[in-house]
Amino acid sequence: MQSTFDTLDGWLAHCERIHPKTIDMGLDRVSEVARRLGLRFDCPVITVAGTNGKGSTCAMLEAVALQSGYRTGVYTSPHLVRFEERCRIRGDSVDAPELIANFAAVEAARTQNGQEVSLSYFEFTTLAILRLMSQARLDVAILEVGLGGRLDATNVIDADCAVITSIDIDHTEFLGPDRETIGREKAGIMRAGRPAVVSDPMAPQSVIDHAQAIGADLWRFGQDFNFSGDKQQWGWAGRGRRYAGLAYPALRGANQLVNASGVLAALEAVRDRLPITAQAVRTGLAMVELPGRFQIVPGQPTLVLDVAHNPHSVAALTANLDAMGFFPTTHAVFGAMADKDLAPMLAKIGPLVDRWYFTDLPTPRAETAAALQQKWNALQIVAGGRRDVRTSLHAGPQPALDAAVAAAEPTDRIVVFGSFYTVGGVLLHGTPRLQAKHLGA
Repeated sequence: MQSTFDTLDGWLAHCERIHPKTIDMGLDRVSEVARRLGLRFDCPVITVAGTNGKGSTCAMLEAVALQSGYRTGVYTSPHLVRFEERCRIRGDSVDAPELIANFAAVEAARTQNGQEVSLSYFEFTTLAILRLMSQARLDVAILEVGLGGRLDATNVIDADCAVITSIDIDHTEFLGPDRETIGREKAGIMRAGRPAVVSDPMAPQSVIDHAQAIGADLWRFGQDFNFSGDKQQWGWAGRGRRYAGLAYPALRGANQLVNASGVLAALEAVRDRLPITAQAVRTGLAMVELPGRFQIVPGQPTLVLDVAHNPHSVAALTANLDAMGFFPTTHAVFGAMADKDLAPMLAKIGPLVDRWYFTDLPTPRAETAAALQQKWNALQIVAGGRRDVRTSLHAGPQPALDAAVAAAEPTDRIVVFGSFYTVGGVLLHGTPRLQAKHLGA
């Protein structure tokens, strides 16, 4: 008979079971288990925090480093479909057996000599992946912060370079009610005397103040690095180095140039340990891939996948959709967490949506499809019901997408957004290639 600890699913279930009953936001427990594991990295470590743009930043760092011939390791969260996506070595997701061995090592350290240390699901899984990466003979490790920064499990590692992407209001119950408070939490990944790249063009003052207070080597967008460009190409200028005539990053969206600028600043900041070539920059940015970030899937109708799940990222999605050109009808598949600021999200993208498909999601944190519909209806009442927008309720993202495809014309557009669960739900069996009904078919 198969043991619970013979499978990755078994270990993940174990991590859920041992979750502390009260949330202790300190790092002492994680640091103690990391100490027992002897966790350390022998390569440069770049840690990326922020509200939006973290995943894109990590993907671009990875792509350029790979094109320079380096052995890369990347940790990101959450995943879209499979847990193994959270760790990539040399661009490929790790296999379950590799993870299982490291889960076992964390459990042994956690319970060492009967002195048991409680860990949350995220802390346990993060330590397992960090251990895997630390033993993978990497040339560079890229770590995406899960939530906040100062108290995040990834912060047990002293990063050689910290990157802070755009900061906005999210996870207020843990991080605080405003950008200044949230920025201070994100800034906790900075280290004295080491580069701290801030790619948010309007960074909270708390981030700048903290960097200066601890003596970090602060790289600010608009001061230490910047970009310029036209419709065909763009260029970057930083401390003593320039790149001109760059093709736009393969990741779509107007905000990606800001992310790419932070990436080039970070790579410049660690150049003495990780030199890269101009050709690697060009090729890496041109080839980078990241599912679910304004991902446009060609077909009939066009499919857009975006994990936008807070007002700031939905505003960016709305701007990107608006720039796509004309579509007769835009269908929106939407599922989201109940703790998100949902009304501004719906209000921002609402003018572009002609039909909603609200969906339940397979997690207790999610808002129900019926409640999402009620929030939308309330917004419509306030707006005076100026447009006739049809809505429907669905048990999951795939049934919602199926309904949208059935209702859509070949020239329409379907947008799936609101959560990693929403996008992941339509990627379970691979990237969908849509084929709507044709007239006379």
